[in-house]
Amino acid sequence: MFSWLKHRLSAFAPAPVGASARDKFHGALGALMGLLCTEWIARHVLGEANPWFIAPMGASAVLAFAAPASPLAQPWSLMAGNVSAALVGVFFARWIPDPGLAAACAAAAAIAVMFSLRCLHPPSGAVALTAVLGGPSIAKLGYAFALYPVALNSAVLLCIAIVFNGVFKRNYPRRHVDTAPVALNGAASTRLGFTSDDLDDALRNHDQLLDISKEDLADIVLEAERRASLRRFGGLDCGQVMARDVVVVRDDASLDQAMRLLDHHRLAALPVVDDQGRLLGVLSHGDAVARKLRLELARQPGAAPHVLSVRDCMRSEVAFATPAMPAIELAKAMASGIACVPVVDAARTLVGAIYPSHLIDALYQLMLATAEPADAPALHAAA
Repeated sequence: MFSWLKHRLSAFAPAPVGASARDKFHGALGALMGLLCTEWIARHVLGEANPWFIAPMGASAVLAFAAPASPLAQPWSLMAGNVSAALVGVFFARWIPDPGLAAACAAAAAIAVMFSLRCLHPPSGAVALTAVLGGPSIAKLGYAFALYPVALNSAVLLCIAIVFNGVFKRNYPRRHVDTAPVALNGAASTRLGFTSDDLDDALRNHDQLLDISKEDLADIVLEAERRASLRRFGGLDCGQVMARDVVVVRDDASLDQAMRLLDHHRLAALPVVDDQGRLLGVLSHGDAVARKLRLELARQPGAAPHVLSVRDCMRSEVAFATPAMPAIELAKAMASGIACVPVVDAARTLVGAIYPSHLIDALYQLMLATAEPADAPALHAAA
């Protein structure tokens, strides 16, 4: 009985707030600025300070400045939610004489309308109540109350939130993405990790409205997976994995010579260096073949074949690593098709290279070394 009661009471404990001291200060400061402006407008429109109207604006300020990442705080939710709730509130205030019944109906109908318009904004429920219970000054405005001061105040609050959050480099407004994040659509993620469909199914099974966007939730889960991988494999750095005896090619070498090196060593890509051994780029077998084929198809009959150098076909903007970098960080890049990651020192001098086979072998050996004895036969069997 005591444990059951303790479990029930634990739900009333305050949840941790994932905000830094800087975010807390910015949230309070932004709300101060926004409410000073909206209160001034409301006082001039309504003729007096109206607590019924300031209350929902204060709630909107909490979302726009203290929780700008929330889907409930975004511009469409703030503007459409407040205006639609005001219209609903005025409608019920005019057609239902009893204020209590009208207020309850207005709040319920406002929620239904906001769900339909995809503009759910919790403070808008208070806007609907304000339209009913706000007093003679609001009743006299009628449906104009939805435009002035509700729409005006909402627009002013929104503009201040956009400028304020932009100055402090806070991501607001958050752009809604209809498609799933690229990270969830990659081949490796589809085979081994969770997909966009998996996330959709999990959210449907959760069967509750979450105050977080699907894209943010996916980013958090992927970041957690990355940190878990770093915790498990972070002790393995690129200096331990890389091949030091690397086959390289100069940028002024002929393309035919580079392709012979690729074929001879059965490599998919070669690092390209200058006379001092500094990394200039990477030449891939696929890029070389494609470039030669395009030029051959475009060559006029009887014309001499084009003579290409490595410089003509290499990629100069390439991913590279340093010896101290955790090797697991390369897994995502190699799963996306990168065939060779050069390893360079502080002067960008090539000190090694990592190919997918190097990374796979190193991770496999690390898994064998850290596996429990009972798990070792299963790992060998799977291999």
